[in-house]
Amino acid sequence: MKHRLIPFLAAATLVVSAISGAAFAAEPIKVGASLPLTGGFSVTGDKHKVGYELCVGMINDNGGILGRKIDLIVSDNRSDTETAISQYERMINVDKVDVIFGTFSSKLTFPVSAITERYGMVNPIPSGGALRIYSIGHKNLFYFQQNAAEYIGKTVQRTLTDLVDTSKMPKTVAIVRADDFFANGIAAGLLGSEVKLPGSGKVVANLAPGNLANLGMKVVLNEKWPEEGFSDWVTLANSIKRSNAEFLVALTASAEEAVQLTRALQTLKYQPKAIYMSQGTQNEYLDSVGKASEGIMVHSSWHPAAGWKGVLSGKPFGNKDFIAAFKARYGAEPDEDGAIPFALCQGMEQAIRGAGSTDNKKIADWMHARTAADPVRTILGPFHWDDVGLPVDKSHLMTQWQGGELRFIYPTDEFEGTSPILYPKPQW
Repeated sequence: MKHRLIPFLAAATLVVSAISGAAFAAEPIKVGASLPLTGGFSVTGDKHKVGYELCVGMINDNGGILGRKIDLIVSDNRSDTETAISQYERMINVDKVDVIFGTFSSKLTFPVSAITERYGMVNPIPSGGALRIYSIGHKNLFYFQQNAAEYIGKTVQRTLTDLVDTSKMPKTVAIVRADDFFANGIAAGLLGSEVKLPGSGKVVANLAPGNLANLGMKVVLNEKWPEEGFSDWVTLANSIKRSNAEFLVALTASAEEAVQLTRALQTLKYQPKAIYMSQGTQNEYLDSVGKASEGIMVHSSWHPAAGWKGVLSGKPFGNKDFIAAFKARYGAEPDEDGAIPFALCQGMEQAIRGAGSTDNKKIADWMHARTAADPVRTILGPFHWDDVGLPVDKSHLMTQWQGGELRFIYPTDEFEGTSPILYPKPQW
């Protein structure tokens, strides 16, 4: 399956009402979302908009929710924190949206969550996994991925432990990362750090000894680069190569950073046994680095081989249905950055139907009442949440680029279509 780049057009504010033959007697349900359609997060922000639009359009084509059409209002926050805050303020107080859909990135989600909490709005989060977001005490957060960033290291650890012979396991590791909410969160779990609540300094999690220590690996390089404006990728790659680390953990803040670092490592012909990156499942990554992607592992929340069964408009709608609908609409293969927001929209539709209302208190109560036996059902699998808004009993997938395709390699016993791990990583 060859991935292709989908061109998207970003605008400051867009209102989407899918054309439908259904007659809507009641006022539309207004849904607001502030997304980074330009700036550093624009590649993923565009795809989140597409995922939201596809889902909303299909719901409207099926008669809407509770006899009401959905009007989706999407504003471009330019990957800027203050803009995202002001846009959600405006949507709630001026546009009078009934429901909001969350933004992309922990950097934007952390401050926005205070706004949604102030006004009693349910905040379904597509891509904001830093544990500190869920440690403040907000009551209306619901994360639509597998778990917080700090726990992704468990998937990395289990992948290597279960799939690599102990005698061939890497002994040394270099961990490099953007000074970013999400990247620092993953690093905290891998290194066994404490997670503190900003402002108060309160420790909300102690992750010692850390997943790398559990693997028996010695950290020979631990380096950060600035969150914005960093461009010295060759110097960073030289530091990695000089460390002689057998395993590289590269926690980038965006797909573009993953591209730049991969190119620099390839140029210097750094030859580790394994590389794990936090970004790189995107179609654009393969288009940009080509064969240099071979053997690189990336965690994911979604994969086309995953056989999850969801619901849309009261009818079964699983992963295969999503892939077919996406290809029919856009003429291209989806990736996780389109699947995650689609799943969130699925979940919110079920919540509004279940609550019988767009009243956010009723929606929140309905979502809090979900259980393992009666979850929200999406193309990312079933969801029910703990008291802070994190999913219960869910872990990330591990994927690996093999032969120009993003293969699903772990866990090995959950779905059909799992591929053997490519280890050690082929040399550049």
